Amino acid sequence: MLIVTTSHLNGKPVQQYLGLVSGEAILGANIFRDFFAGITDIVGGRSAAYEEELRRAKQIALDEMSQQARDLGANAVIGVDLDYESIQMGQGSGMLMVSASGTAVQV
Repeated sequence: MLIVTTSHLNGKPVQQYLGLVSGEAILGANIFRDFFAGITDIVGGRSAAYEEELRRAKQIALDEMSQQARDLGANAVIGVDLDYESIQMGQGSGMLMVSASGTAVQV
């Protein structure tokens, strides 16, 4: 499955547009990761725990979107957009959300 953020594929004309497809992932962030991420933010640097969770959520959203496209008979998804959100759920807990959407096509 080709997945691109552009509206076309060079050298591969779109034969058929099959519709909008999307995938979502909402993951809880562990309280201990939140605590250590807070320390990392205070002293500077990157939070590897959050980065890993974001990568995981992105992959889940892309996989779900790709499966929807396959179910429609597509072999590519064009115009893909990824959105990231973070929601705090009280003291020490939060949710990471990633959504992916694009247009399923046959090329």
